[in-house]
Amino acid sequence: MSALTAVFSAKTDWHHVADVVIGKPLAILGLVVLALCIRWVLGKLVDRIVRHAEEGVLPDRFSTGTATRRVQRAKTMGDLLKSIVTGVLVAVFGTMILGELGVNIAPIIASAGIVGVALGFGAQSLVKDFLSGVFMIFEDQYGVGDVVDVGVASGTVEAVSLRVTRLRDQSGTVWYVPNGSILKVGNMSQNWARAVVDVSIGYGEDLARVQRVLKDVAHDLWQDDDFHDVVIEEPEVTGVETMTPDAITVRVLIKTAPMRQWAIARELRQRIKARFDHEGIAMPFTQKVLFPTPPYAGGTAPTTTPSEAEEA
Repeated sequence: MSALTAVFSAKTDWHHVADVVIGKPLAILGLVVLALCIRWVLGKLVDRIVRHAEEGVLPDRFSTGTATRRVQRAKTMGDLLKSIVTGVLVAVFGTMILGELGVNIAPIIASAGIVGVALGFGAQSLVKDFLSGVFMIFEDQYGVGDVVDVGVASGTVEAVSLRVTRLRDQSGTVWYVPNGSILKVGNMSQNWARAVVDVSIGYGEDLARVQRVLKDVAHDLWQDDDFHDVVIEEPEVTGVETMTPDAITVRVLIKTAPMRQWAIARELRQRIKARFDHEGIAMPFTQKVLFPTPPYAGGTAPTTTPSEAEEA
């Protein structure tokens, strides 16, 4: 009986040794290989998303340098996502490997659950800002140097991060806008822009002649070699835009390269002013008619007391 017990104990010890020496290392090796395979698959998926982000939502019709900026930002986001994937896989499979080694992982899992709940309640705005920043960068909604209107503020973008966007308006004020609070974005410097110039003329001018002059001035600007790469299409004189008691407003539209619409509008106004002076076309001006106060006897206006006014 003691011999059988000794044999059984020897077999049990051998199984335990075999499990420690062979079984657990194979299980750990299998977990490592599985983690590497998942990491490889997710890495390929991230690379595909990055390639899609490099192409952008809108095609690049003009050489403005936005493509290079978009590629750099997409690669940066790809590296960030790969780092996040690696961290998550290390945490999950590291915990599983500790379980294979006999470590009690129940406190670790409980702690992770508590941390997750705390982050879910306490960092909702942070997670919202982060996700909004990720999608904003992938979709290339705006970048550094763009002039945008995000609702709460408008100006030139100075810095973009996953949590906040920094803008500087025309007065020099710096605005820090959380990405999660941006509901809509108006980008005035993406792909192309349009200069809108409203010209006011008096009612005494020949409207057809004025429109011909405006077309000539805009066409000369379009043909100017200095603005060949700035003005994209033939300018358009749309006609009468508004009619007020003081003037008639005629609108001119010019399609320009991004961020150049303001300079083109100023140049066009200057040329229109010079051409109007040459053609003798007068700009409208406000005329005031003054009615003098009638004289009163004695040199002063009569006064009326409240009692006299009531009797009257």
